[in-house]
Amino acid sequence: MRETKTPVAGSGPADTRSSVRFPLHLPITVLTADAHEYFAETSDISAGGVLFHTKSLLAVGAVIRFRIVLPASVLGTDTDVQVNCTGRVVRSMDERDKKAVAAVIDEYCFERILAGAMATTC
Repeated sequence: MRETKTPVAGSGPADTRSSVRFPLHLPITVLTADAHEYFAETSDISAGGVLFHTKSLLAVGAVIRFRIVLPASVLGTDTDVQVNCTGRVVRSMDERDKKAVAAVIDEYCFERILAGAMATTC
């Protein structure tokens, strides 16, 4: 099976979409390089990136770290899994009363959330 890459609207020629997106609305915590922390909600997630909504626009090109907790009920597992990511903002736009931010995922690490502890698989 061959994957088709589609350019991301409003991005440079190097940014493309090539992964299946899943419409998951989950809380996400975003930390910028200047130590600002934003609380947002995902709109969709793929292996290559995430689209989330927040109250503030983030600068295109900004390096961000973000954390998403995937619920056990969504994964079909016994415990929740926290995904810690490093990425870059590729789009940032106004959508009515909220801001939409798209980021590519450059690195990620999974942590199982066990009773009172984290089990890292990095």
